[in-house]
Amino acid sequence: MTTAQILIKVAQLMLSLSILVIWHELGHFIPAKLFKTRVEKFYLFFNPWFSLFKFKKGDTEYGIGWLPLGGYVKIAGMIDESMDKEQLQRPPQPWEFRSKPAWQRLIIMIGGVTMNIILAFMIYVAMLWVWGETYLPPQNLTYGLSVGPLAEQIGLQNGDKIVAVDGKPVENVSSIPYQIIVNQAHTLEVDREGVQVMLPVPQGFIEKLVKSKGQGFISVRMPVIVDTVLPSAQFLQGRLEKGDRVISLNGQPTPFDQEFQHAEKGMRNTVVTLGILRHGRDTVYVKARINDQGLIGFGKRPPEKIFQFETRRYSFLASIPAGIHKGISSIGSYLQQLKLIFFSKQVKTSDSLGGFITIGSLFPPFWDWQAFWSMTAFLSIILAVMNILPIPALDGGHVLFLLYEIITRRKPSEKFLEYAQIAGMIILFSLLLYANGLDIWRHLTGR
Repeated sequence: MTTAQILIKVAQLMLSLSILVIWHELGHFIPAKLFKTRVEKFYLFFNPWFSLFKFKKGDTEYGIGWLPLGGYVKIAGMIDESMDKEQLQRPPQPWEFRSKPAWQRLIIMIGGVTMNIILAFMIYVAMLWVWGETYLPPQNLTYGLSVGPLAEQIGLQNGDKIVAVDGKPVENVSSIPYQIIVNQAHTLEVDREGVQVMLPVPQGFIEKLVKSKGQGFISVRMPVIVDTVLPSAQFLQGRLEKGDRVISLNGQPTPFDQEFQHAEKGMRNTVVTLGILRHGRDTVYVKARINDQGLIGFGKRPPEKIFQFETRRYSFLASIPAGIHKGISSIGSYLQQLKLIFFSKQVKTSDSLGGFITIGSLFPPFWDWQAFWSMTAFLSIILAVMNILPIPALDGGHVLFLLYEIITRRKPSEKFLEYAQIAGMIILFSLLLYANGLDIWRHLTGR
């Protein structure tokens, strides 16, 4: 991956996190103001020791920190990550969080999670209205699937079409690995040259699939067709033309992209002979040089120009319930993933956790607004679900103590809340170090 592509991924991650953090903190800020609770600070990113930018308006200091691990609002009279004990030693003031009724404090605390869910719904509604839903159904795979070593272990073959997972029809080819993992699939129904074949998913396979992150499993089987010829291309004999289909490399048949990539390996800075099918009938040969990056000098025709993708279109009014339904389904799917990570014997927790490197890698190495907003919506759901977990220092921890107070009519002592906050911060900091440490270890070891 080039430096420019890495920077594009980082830029998308930073913009997405900024949107999510600001929106989340507004969820605390707005109800706090409505209930006349003083908000002392509103920060994007954390600012230990110094801030990159800040200004004060009214009682609130607004700023941008230098540590991009989230953000915060500092609400007067509340035990939070600032651990401001001095303020709590003074008598409660009417404008402080601790002086407000429990129901108002509860609304302030669940505001961030609520806003993240609303944001995800809004993004999904907008995406369905603007772009609709585009997907590739298995029946439109002209050449079937290209299978890797992992897929071969369960009996899949090149050209197969997976049409159902545990009896549930597959609508979108790209969702197949996800369906297998989340549903802990036991069987795959395969269309093999018109014959229906049932393949069992063996014990331990899902663990391998999670660990591989889908690599070596399945991909769309497609021919190598020249879409664009790059100015940097070096031809020693003949030339490539748009629409040419590459059928061999140095005499080795390459009917599909998988075979072409395998034949091309280890051929940097060499001259190769390409067998070309031109106009669907003429076979010609072209000599070209592969550069030091392993590129011959042409762009391949993308899947959307080869296969018939299906698109569902929505009017603005129709996109609203459809977007909300998509958001609810995404929440359910993420909860299933969490259950899988922590309770399934087939999936190791360490294989599924990841930090900022893992998150950043999910963005494409080019700027695509549709992919960006789709990823941002899903991250918003992740942020909402993770924040509502009943862990001290998270919103869910505060909510848990408030519900206890409402039910028992007994408020936990400030000393207890202080110790709980410290314990929660230790847990969260440990998880943060562990997840990002895994990322670094995977990067260094190539796993």
